[in-house]
Amino acid sequence: MAFWWPLLVLGFAYAICRFLLMLIPPSVPSIEVETSDVVDDGTQTKENSYIYIPPRGRTQQADRKVQCYEPATMKYLGYFPALTTAEVKERVAQARKAQKIWATSSFKQRRQFLRILLKYIIEHQDLICEISSRDTGKTMVDASLGEIMTTCEKITWLLSEGEKWLKPEYRSSGRSMLHKRAKVEFYPIGVVGAIVSWNYPFHNLFNPMLAAVFSGNSIVVKVSEYASWSGCFYFQIIQAALAAVGAPENLVDVITGFAETGEALVSAVDKIIFVGSPGVGKQIMRNASETLIPVTLELGGKDAFIVCDDVDVSHVAQVAVRAALQSSGQNCAGAERFYVHKDIYSKFISEVSKIVKSVTAGPPLLGKFDMGAICVQEHSEKLQNLVNDALDKGAEIIARGSFGNLGADAVDQFFPPTIIVNVNHTMNLMKEEAFGPIMPIMKFSTDEEAIALANDSNYGLGCAVFSGNQRRAKAIASQIHCGVAAVNDFASTYMCQSLPFGGVKHSGFGRFAGVEGLRACCLVKSVVEDRWWPYIKTIIPKPIQYPVAENGFEFQESLVETLYGLSIWDRLRALVNVLKLLSEQNPSSSSKRRRTVVFLCQSLPFGGVKHSGFGRFAGVEGLRACCLVKSVVEDRWWPYIKTIIPKPIQYPVAENGFEFQESLVETLYGLSIWDRLRALVNVLKLLSEQNPSSSSKRRSD
Repeated sequence: MAFWWPLLVLGFAYAICRFLLMLIPPSVPSIEVETSDVVDDGTQTKENSYIYIPPRGRTQQADRKVQCYEPATMKYLGYFPALTTAEVKERVAQARKAQKIWATSSFKQRRQFLRILLKYIIEHQDLICEISSRDTGKTMVDASLGEIMTTCEKITWLLSEGEKWLKPEYRSSGRSMLHKRAKVEFYPIGVVGAIVSWNYPFHNLFNPMLAAVFSGNSIVVKVSEYASWSGCFYFQIIQAALAAVGAPENLVDVITGFAETGEALVSAVDKIIFVGSPGVGKQIMRNASETLIPVTLELGGKDAFIVCDDVDVSHVAQVAVRAALQSSGQNCAGAERFYVHKDIYSKFISEVSKIVKSVTAGPPLLGKFDMGAICVQEHSEKLQNLVNDALDKGAEIIARGSFGNLGADAVDQFFPPTIIVNVNHTMNLMKEEAFGPIMPIMKFSTDEEAIALANDSNYGLGCAVFSGNQRRAKAIASQIHCGVAAVNDFASTYMCQSLPFGGVKHSGFGRFAGVEGLRACCLVKSVVEDRWWPYIKTIIPKPIQYPVAENGFEFQESLVETLYGLSIWDRLRALVNVLKLLSEQNPSSSSKRRRTVVFLCQSLPFGGVKHSGFGRFAGVEGLRACCLVKSVVEDRWWPYIKTIIPKPIQYPVAENGFEFQESLVETLYGLSIWDRLRALVNVLKLLSEQNPSSSSKRRSD
């Protein structure tokens, strides 16, 4: 007993110390970012434009500019240069110099960079969301959900697990290499290029940047021509954080322009990450083949949302509407095809119709609206064409949301949330990515039919399956050909940043996020070294030394059976022959020549870089390269704790919806326990408020 008492005391003291350390907030410096240029004071003109990117290039095209407007109001925001090929190559060259310095940085320095960003994001949620709202037309709540929470989740995952997954990973050395130690090392790949879409300008910039920088790379990001204004402001936040940790100025760069700019970026970097359409993705693959660089493509989806007959319909209805209307439906992981069991079809239609009819669309910063604008004006016409095609083929609109008080010049920027029934797979609406606030709903009779319908698509990004029986939902999800699957939830796979994200078929390939996404920014190197050096060294057995002995091949045959024979008796018999052949004094200059068998550690990946190619076969990586990698999220404590949409952000969104989101973000990601507790109190307070969720009051942000 006397022996255990000191251990108990030490263990208790250790626990107390850990608890006290948790109470001490980390020392994280604050950064200042100039915001006067982005405050809407009504003075924006084409002469008074906002260019945040220093004009470092020598040959800027004065006649080619990226013009920026607010899609919800058509207010002018400014213009940015369309960089030439020469300018892009110069930016990449500067990033390459910065990367060589940053590659030697410590993980401590990299984590501090992330903490500084996290602190700024939490303290400036309203500013970040307002910038996104102005540039893309989404509401503040949608911006918080898609821009803030996802980015904070990625940062916190990297802080807690990033270093672990970039350290050398030891593997088994196999029977032929028992005297060796095998490991996989992860080195920065160099300069990562990213071409990102406009729908979530903050997260789409930060997502590849965080993984690239934490793994020791530099990165050059081409932001979309439809979201250059916000992307270039967000770039200032990154620059300030880099300066605060003493990182090279050009470690992260943002460029603007059109197709020529993107093509120049692809030809100059060591890896490319693309988020966009299948058509552009194919062109990027063709361009990348010229320099043989690895490519990650996320090309959107046509996600299926399956509702079985044993669900709580009213509960699922709120999730379904959020899945369809989040960010005005401009969400790569949004639900675009709804399959509902015939026995609950009518009830489901009734529930979602009530919700959709209560949704109002309008300029998100000019009043209380549940849904914002369509970012690209021409896209509204595409959405209407998809609806018209469905109506011509027998579909029916049964519910639409309403517009707020819109001006006569705002019609094209808004599209009402729409529910369409009597749809089928001959309609373009069920085949093409809509990327808009449309809910096409189709009934099914059996689980097998639902699976067949979900798989009848050229896309394969994600799916959501709802059932009162968790096992049934998991069985359905496992048979859907896609990259991410949520069981009794929607898009939760993206909030689990430990999981890889990506699709199959026309949704692209490769993964970002998670371990796979982090390591995809690395040069994966297989290393074998002597386990007991210098006592046991590698030798070439005498029968296969040059010149090869007469019994060389017989020796190899016996050695193979010794190592890999199916029974112990086969191996022992072969071992006796190996020892016998080693002792023979055969002449070693034979007219017969055989190729030497090279023993490899097959637990290690095999492949090269540059013109030696990319990708890996052999080892874990080679085995998984033959697989569809699917991320799945399911309820841990089903059915006791289920996914719910918090009341303040249910449609129609409450007046305190954004305030609730701000507090929720700080509760989850605050840097100190005191910040999180204070925010939690506010979350509980806001949840208990009985604010009307559909108010005629208009709020001005």
